[in-house]
Amino acid sequence: MSKIGATVAIIKDGKILMTKRSDFEVWCLPGGHVDPDESVATAAIREAQEEVGLAVELTRFVGVYSRLGGEYSIHLNLFTATPIGGTLTPQADEVLEISYFSPDALPDDMFWWHRQQIADAFAGVSGAAWEITVVPAEIVDSRPALYALQARSGLSPSEFYRYFFEKNGIHRIKRIL
Repeated sequence: MSKIGATVAIIKDGKILMTKRSDFEVWCLPGGHVDPDESVATAAIREAQEEVGLAVELTRFVGVYSRLGGEYSIHLNLFTATPIGGTLTPQADEVLEISYFSPDALPDDMFWWHRQQIADAFAGVSGAAWEITVVPAEIVDSRPALYALQARSGLSPSEFYRYFFEKNGIHRIKRIL
């Protein structure tokens, strides 16, 4: 099964805005699934508002990052954006923290596949196509099953993420366009 998603690289004063997720306690770009009858651009704007409290203006389409493997495949559409209003406010049920980072000082604990997206956003890339393979240490069929496995693991959320998505399983990235 494939899903469509949108991520947004909000850049201000040469820094990238990132969120620390509540489920795995790792950093990532704001983003999420595209709702029915919603464009990917509108989804990127909505996700920025929901996750970090900012109104944004999209400035460039960077590319499509197709994450394959695991419970489903998702085709993430990355846009760059500038904030035009709102107040930085983390979404209560999904985001623990919000912070701006210099592209040369990104946090260690972050979605590894977002590093390429951030590099492309700062490099001025437009129209890229990447294939990202993420086959976790154990295949689960749903997000609730993944969270149940995390709860049984005895690992902290970030340790579980590193074990499940980085140290074990298969992970690679390949530029297609």
